[in-house]
Amino acid sequence: MLENPVWAALSGPQACFAEVAGSAARFQPDVSPFGGLADPADPAGWHDLATLTDEVLLTGPAISAGPGWEQTFSMPGVQMAGTTMTGVADPEMVVLTETDVPEILDLVERTKPGPFAKRTIEMGHYLGIRRDGRLIAMAGERLRLPGWTEISAVCTDPDFRGQGLAARLTMAVAAGILGRGELPFLHAAATNTDAIRLYEGLGFQVDHHVVFAGFRTSA
Repeated sequence: MLENPVWAALSGPQACFAEVAGSAARFQPDVSPFGGLADPADPAGWHDLATLTDEVLLTGPAISAGPGWEQTFSMPGVQMAGTTMTGVADPEMVVLTETDVPEILDLVERTKPGPFAKRTIEMGHYLGIRRDGRLIAMAGERLRLPGWTEISAVCTDPDFRGQGLAARLTMAVAAGILGRGELPFLHAAATNTDAIRLYEGLGFQVDHHVVFAGFRTSA
């Protein structure tokens, strides 16, 4: 399931956000750019996907473009699972809501933690840290699979880095996930060695090497 997390989410706990055709699915565009295939090696799934969209972001251990599609970019990454970690609640964290979306999108634009659309916040619980009323750091939940929830959008304003805020946010989000009886996992770019070391120090372990790849129809 963790090897094909987007499909597991769209065909399971996050089906409410899904647009589905046969063995392909994608999130509603204003929620997330990710799509999923029941079997990325099955040409039929790529045909189904083309009825939903002409451009998509996929992730998995290895993905090659199916017939009628071309790859536009590929970034190596790692998937890390927190099977033995413990979370820590943090009283400074505030729950972020739809009213915070303009500030969230501004922080995302400045810090580039990964894709974040105007309705991404609906995918799970998001926590933030404010200083003098200003949102300076955040993290939250993105993909939800049976028994697992992904921690995502971990980011800190450049003026406030080096204070351990990312670690505190990650542990606070993990505490909420573990409190529901689920396990946390997350993704990081393979080149982001500082983040990988941080997450390892918090109790995450590399579970899979993955790619994040963009595709568009070639017709």
